Amino acid sequence: MGKKDRPFYRKGYWRLIMLIWIGFLATITGAVLYFTALENDFMGFFGPIPSLESLENPKTELASEIYSADGKLMGKYYRENRSPVEYEEISPYMINALIATEDIRYESHSGIDLKGLTRAIVRLGKDGGASTITQQLAKNLYRTRGAASKGKLHDYPLVGTIVSKTKEWVTAIKIERNYTKKEIITMYLNTVEFGSNAFGIQTAARTFFDKHPSQLNVPESAVLVGLLKAPTRYSPVSNPERSKARRNTVLEQMEKYKFITSSQASYFKSQSIKLKFGVEDHVGGIAPYFREEAKKFLKKWAKESGRDLYTDGLRIYTTIDSRMQAYAEKVVEKQMKTQQKIFYKHWENRNPWVDAYNVELPNFIEDLAKTTTQYRIFRKKYGKDTASINKAMNTPVKTRVFSWTGEKDTLLSPMDSLRYYKHFLHTGFMSMEPQSGHVKTWVGGINYKYFQYDHVKQGRRQPGSTFKPIVYASAIDLGYTPCHQFVDQPVVFNAGGGPWVARNATLSYTGVPLTLRRALGQSINSVTAGLTKAIGVRTIVEHARELGISSPLRSVPSLCLGSSEVSLFEMLGAYSTFANKGKHTVPIFISRIEDRNGNVVKEFIPKVTKVLDEETAYIMLHMLKAALEPGGTSTRLWSYGVATKNEIGGKTGTTQNNSDAWFIGVTKDLVSGAWVGGDNRSIRFRSIVYGQGAVLALPMWGEYMKKVYANKDLPYTRGSFERPDKVDIELNCAKMRQKRAQMLLDNE
Repeated sequence: MGKKDRPFYRKGYWRLIMLIWIGFLATITGAVLYFTALENDFMGFFGPIPSLESLENPKTELASEIYSADGKLMGKYYRENRSPVEYEEISPYMINALIATEDIRYESHSGIDLKGLTRAIVRLGKDGGASTITQQLAKNLYRTRGAASKGKLHDYPLVGTIVSKTKEWVTAIKIERNYTKKEIITMYLNTVEFGSNAFGIQTAARTFFDKHPSQLNVPESAVLVGLLKAPTRYSPVSNPERSKARRNTVLEQMEKYKFITSSQASYFKSQSIKLKFGVEDHVGGIAPYFREEAKKFLKKWAKESGRDLYTDGLRIYTTIDSRMQAYAEKVVEKQMKTQQKIFYKHWENRNPWVDAYNVELPNFIEDLAKTTTQYRIFRKKYGKDTASINKAMNTPVKTRVFSWTGEKDTLLSPMDSLRYYKHFLHTGFMSMEPQSGHVKTWVGGINYKYFQYDHVKQGRRQPGSTFKPIVYASAIDLGYTPCHQFVDQPVVFNAGGGPWVARNATLSYTGVPLTLRRALGQSINSVTAGLTKAIGVRTIVEHARELGISSPLRSVPSLCLGSSEVSLFEMLGAYSTFANKGKHTVPIFISRIEDRNGNVVKEFIPKVTKVLDEETAYIMLHMLKAALEPGGTSTRLWSYGVATKNEIGGKTGTTQNNSDAWFIGVTKDLVSGAWVGGDNRSIRFRSIVYGQGAVLALPMWGEYMKKVYANKDLPYTRGSFERPDKVDIELNCAKMRQKRAQMLLDNE
């Protein structure tokens, strides 16, 4: 047989060899071109792929955390509730469960599991997918299938899937080159979703088991790994049986790959899932009213500084002390629960919304209902069909309501629900350091879940007699002394709306001269009015502004008795000036902000302005102490044991018809105050016996300070106000008496 007749030289065989080589080279060339085009997003066909820079600096949505001054986590601000942990903080059971279930060759592959991929292709995915942990991280962390990553080819379903999968492979390989295996699995567990608004292993461990990730045991780890397949379908909360079955599958995988023994697997599989479930939300946590007000400030700061409060993982440190906050919340709950019982009894079989003559206001609830969200929903649904709207508003529905004995499930119509909630008394309580301006406690209401209106800074109410110290400070600043005298008699102002006379709480006048100090201590309205007439309303307004009152103030005579609405936040700032030697410090509640890496990005320094002489400030403290002396409005404080060996300046406030009850107390290193009242000024006690500041607000101050002084770990102690060297009140008063006596002799 000749050479030409041998099979090796047959023309067809050579052609086959050539085709194979051409195909091989074409495949290689095509692959190179494809991956090059993919990497560079040729003509926008493929969409962008994560760059090396983005791989080295991955951006994940991290919840910003807010902390108390003593290091307690108060709550979070987030869209996705996620907080990262280090590899060493994760239970090894969790790592083992994840590898056994999701990627058994995790330690040996370089981002792509070729064996698993081949199996998936041959079995058409029947034994599960071939995505490695690294590929899943690429998809989750770098959004390789997100809208921003899509190119023109994604409009074609199968082609788009191939492109996305390829991008995951490429990204996974890059991740493996840039990170260690420990770093990759840590990043994965910090970014993956577990359901129930839990993103990342730390939040998931706390949400489902109230544990740190390092404390997770084998079955708990198996439950969490089981959730990764489908968080809702395998939720131990909403689908406990499916969750248990999925957990057992994970345990079987752990047994299969020798992470646990057969006996351990059998035991764990026989156990029920033991949850300690609690979704982190914006309602729970420490000081929710404060956190909501802080959020307003932080959002404004974040916008101005180009940051995102909800995704940047900021660590926000506040001035709030968690121990003092707990004391404040406890005393508020105790006092308000007691006073609510009295209020119910006081208005038994009657509605508490009344006019100045204690006559029930007609259509009060009906008119109020038209301003509610529920009414607007029905109006949108039924249009001008008033009958249908009224029927819907009066139809009982299942609802859960707040009560001082706990939440209750009941049937109430929207109208009855409105009536029910309008029977509650509300409150605000705040405490701050006058020297630093640091707010230490903030209780904005009786229950944040049901009443989210903040009565510390958001709410403004008439301060009544707690405004008087601003009047007296204005006079002292002009040269008046505590021993200046005014006669307790009617003082008439010819205002624009006609004559106005300040009535005393007793509705009578003694006709005797009273010193300014005694008049303030006993809260005599006529003397305050006489002083106002002497120095002028404009002077009082100017001093109020300097003392930090920024709310609108009506320049009318009744301002001296607190007729203009202000916030508790402003009032405490004003009183703090007296204890801070005449320097007004704007109250602050955020001390510093750190980025996700612990770098300080902002420190907040209180704004301090000298507005009063040190002597004037001290004289005001001396004046305020009169309230605790015989005949004073705050003598009840002695019953709480806080006044012994302690100098306290205090002022009660009770507005007309007992609509608002106030108390503000000053010590050498803390200024605290409380307001109590109805949701509307027409909702109130009918008698000053029940509705005055000394009864409703003062007890909270007394109980709070009692608890603060009892905690020796806190830096607040009893003591005296620091007295300036050049202040001699007794000498000044003696000179004043001598001058007055001489005037009397001259007149004779």
